Amino acid sequence: MGRQSTYSEKVADEIIRRISEGETLRSICRDEKMPAWRTVYAWRAENEEFSARFARARDIGHDAIAEESMELLDLPPERCATEFGDKVDPGYVQWQKNRAEQRLKLLAKWNPSRYGDKIGVEHSGKVELADALQAARERLKGSE
Repeated sequence: MGRQSTYSEKVADEIIRRISEGETLRSICRDEKMPAWRTVYAWRAENEEFSARFARARDIGHDAIAEESMELLDLPPERCATEFGDKVDPGYVQWQKNRAEQRLKLLAKWNPSRYGDKIGVEHSGKVELADALQAARERLKGSE
């Protein structure tokens, strides 16, 4: 006899809400009243409805992360004092750039159809299966 599921609709709703806001599952599961992240993956395997809601929330959460990346890049840079007056802090600018780029790279891996680089493959002309088969047969005959 297996152990009883710890699934709770209230906890599931909270997880779905936070995932859709772009929060990572591991950070959600670090909270005291949340289950372990492995438990959430078990819920997804056991509960089709929760799994579908989770997938939709992840999709929305990806949009939230993309928007957050834009916000990071739009923030005015911090300034630092120098002997010649204050200036833009180049370290802060690089840090913000790295944060935004890392989020976008992860989005491209997690959801390549929406956030990945577009790869265009074009074909012109026609391919006839019968012609290809005939050519292959002729090659086989010639090698005998």
